[in-house]
Amino acid sequence: MDNEEISFGRFRLHLGRRELRRDEALVQLHRRALDVLCTLAGAKGQVVSRGELMAELWPGRIVEEGNLYVHVSGLRKALDEHGEGHNYIITVPGCGYRLAGLPGRTSERLTESSALSLPDKPSIAVLPFANLSGDPEQEYFADGMVEEIISALSRISWLFVIARNSTLTYKGQAVDVKQVGRELGVRYVLEGSVRKGGNRVRIAGQLIDAETGTHLWADRFDGLIEDVFELQDKIAVSVAGVIEPALQAAEMRRSAARPTTDLTAYDLYLRALAVFFPVTKEGMFEALGLFEQAIAIDRRYGTALSWAAICRLRLAEDGWAEEPETNRRKAVDLARQALQVAQNDPGILVNAAFALAYFREDIGAMIGLVDRALALNPSFARGWHLSGVLRLWAGQHDLAIEHVETSLRLSPRVRVSGPLYVMGAAYFFKRQFDEAAAKLLLSIQDDPGLPIPYRLLASCYALMGHLDDARAAVAQLRAITPEVVPSHLPWRNPKDRELFLSGLRLAMGEAT
Repeated sequence: MDNEEISFGRFRLHLGRRELRRDEALVQLHRRALDVLCTLAGAKGQVVSRGELMAELWPGRIVEEGNLYVHVSGLRKALDEHGEGHNYIITVPGCGYRLAGLPGRTSERLTESSALSLPDKPSIAVLPFANLSGDPEQEYFADGMVEEIISALSRISWLFVIARNSTLTYKGQAVDVKQVGRELGVRYVLEGSVRKGGNRVRIAGQLIDAETGTHLWADRFDGLIEDVFELQDKIAVSVAGVIEPALQAAEMRRSAARPTTDLTAYDLYLRALAVFFPVTKEGMFEALGLFEQAIAIDRRYGTALSWAAICRLRLAEDGWAEEPETNRRKAVDLARQALQVAQNDPGILVNAAFALAYFREDIGAMIGLVDRALALNPSFARGWHLSGVLRLWAGQHDLAIEHVETSLRLSPRVRVSGPLYVMGAAYFFKRQFDEAAAKLLLSIQDDPGLPIPYRLLASCYALMGHLDDARAAVAQLRAITPEVVPSHLPWRNPKDRELFLSGLRLAMGEAT
């Protein structure tokens, strides 16, 4: 054991020397975070309970579970320092944590107790496609093809489709398809490759039964680059036909022939998506510029219009807009233009509704647009998450919790800070403060740079009478942003707003 070296993804961990390397570079970790990693690595892919981890890290001592979350969060950040979207530390709900990405190990398999159960309809995950173009700069194009194929499959109402954010965590890893099926709770897995050269593109795919490992279908599709939308749909139709031959996939046909008729605009859109995540100030301005270039080429490019509106929403939300009122007007205008050309595109409907709701348009009408999108695409994880956000803003707290839980099932490997914040806020407004504080703490551990959970947690602690904890949360908030009391409150219910503000004033030591 002392001399054992364990590899996962691009990392190598020497247990005896307690040394972690990414490729050949030494990775610096906090001692406790390294303790967590060594313990999980020693379990060789099996689930380690929170109690076992805490006993290993703090033997003979009683400590708050939040201490463990801090070090798990720090470890996750260190392992994804380059923002590639990999999540090697898997949270197994109700159980604990495990280390993913250990290729070729039978011990990497999930235990039955931690595997996600299959949904009550056919289910599929589309893994990242290999880029065979010989040009690393074409990774964005291969990732974009996967996004479009997932979108095409999601338009089939009888099919349960895992979101791209979760499948992207397997990028660059040698995976066991059976393990993927257990981790994501799906029956089928689609994998493939993309080769783009000159004005031609080849997309190859193979469909695998994740329970048995049996290859059910394989094919390749060649065409000119301007045929790429038809190639994506052909793959989706072929896969659907293999899974359920008796069911027709006609419902997935595009309401419009193509999202855009200009391939340059489409390429700019794919490049913009590639820099949108993870969210940073520089990345947001770069993505907005690329979306705007695409829109300048095709004024009716609804997808680009709606994402440009989301960029401007993020600039406002994070305080990055240089001229806030101008930014707001442009965001609203972009969202309205997107709705004019949306037809039945769920992604456009959800993005536009979210942006307009944020900038104080009628919340009921915006919820109606999101409900329409989810009727068109029941597997739209991001749609369910944003539906939960809008329900929270509208004061529909139970539905907010229900909808973000649905989004987590459709994307079980996504970062949980956002969904946990929504659930924590909903419990806060329901005055279930203990449950709210627990969810908000977890949200903060997953993303310590997000301001709103600190504000809600400070308010929650103050209303619980835990004023020292409330002031500590305010101090942590001030380290992130000078804006303790936000200038924009999205909650439409006056009682919700007043509950939040009354607690925050107490936390800041102000008279109520």
